[in-house]
Amino acid sequence: MDMTKDVTDLYQEFGDDRLPSGQRETSEFPVLSKSGTPDWDPETWEFTVTGAVDEELSFSWGEFRDLPSETQRQDFHCVTGWSKFDCEFTGVPFPELAERAGVHDDAVHVMFSALDGYTTDLPLEDCMRDEVLFIWEFDGEPLPDDHGGPLRVVTPHKYAYKGAKWVDGIEFLTESERGYWEKRGYSQTANPWREERYS
Repeated sequence: MDMTKDVTDLYQEFGDDRLPSGQRETSEFPVLSKSGTPDWDPETWEFTVTGAVDEELSFSWGEFRDLPSETQRQDFHCVTGWSKFDCEFTGVPFPELAERAGVHDDAVHVMFSALDGYTTDLPLEDCMRDEVLFIWEFDGEPLPDDHGGPLRVVTPHKYAYKGAKWVDGIEFLTESERGYWEKRGYSQTANPWREERYS
């Protein structure tokens, strides 16, 4: 029985068309990153939840994989102009981690960090959706290293630079900060249906 949750109609909340303006659909899954693919060791890998929370959390690779997870069918929109439909991603929804940590009322923003030093940020309200997934499987296979394995974030309602590859932590912030591309002129909101590519 297929337990996949189809969220490909999410676009209806943001625009009229499944394919955002300025995007072209592709069956490929191009690889884009700011630098090379970082190494990781399952024995020492750690994921942390820090900042404005009741309890800071730390997970080993095995512990993270034991968290409640789900498989979703999502669309993927890259800021460089391509979109891939019907990706099947398996992982942990963002609200699951937020709930476990106990996010403070004054938290308004989230910074994602990654093994290669990459950072990206989003308003908390944009993260508190089940479609924001920390994924380790793509189309039923372990997420390839060059696509962000062991773990990456997917943000189907945002351009994909908001979905950090090789993610290893989230920090809840009481005021907004800018991540790697945001400091370099990319949009902080990154809504594909408004073509918010640059700030």
